[in-house]
Amino acid sequence: MTIKDKLLQFCWDHVNEKMENLQKRSSALQESLNSETKSSAGDKHETGRAMVQLEQEKLGRQLYDLEDMKRLLQKVDITKNPHKIALGSLVKTSSANYFISISAGEFKTNDTSIFCVSPSSPISKALLGKETDNVFMFNSVQKKILDVS
Repeated sequence: MTIKDKLLQFCWDHVNEKMENLQKRSSALQESLNSETKSSAGDKHETGRAMVQLEQEKLGRQLYDLEDMKRLLQKVDITKNPHKIALGSLVKTSSANYFISISAGEFKTNDTSIFCVSPSSPISKALLGKETDNVFMFNSVQKKILDVS
């Protein structure tokens, strides 16, 4: 299994874990909504229901965002080895290493850290289209691309 295989699996695990957590929270909210019983304090009951429904809407938006992440991950082709940085590229720079895919946080292997970043993130925008040995600016600091795979 190559490092890019591991990175892609890490991203899929991240999405699946988030999806599982959202589904658990959604089920708990649905249970809470179902168990609400009408009491003499009608306003309190309605307020409770409204709060649960707002939470459900928020979860719905998060679920939609996760579906977007899944669609993006399905487009990641780690078999290509383009010279220019694109979706699916593993990029080593003078300051850090990046895998252009989804925002999934830091992947650690041995003594190396690789940040899984979305193509729409500021660092990705600075890197996309560049090649090995190119220099780029990020946060007003000049950095160098050491390797693209």
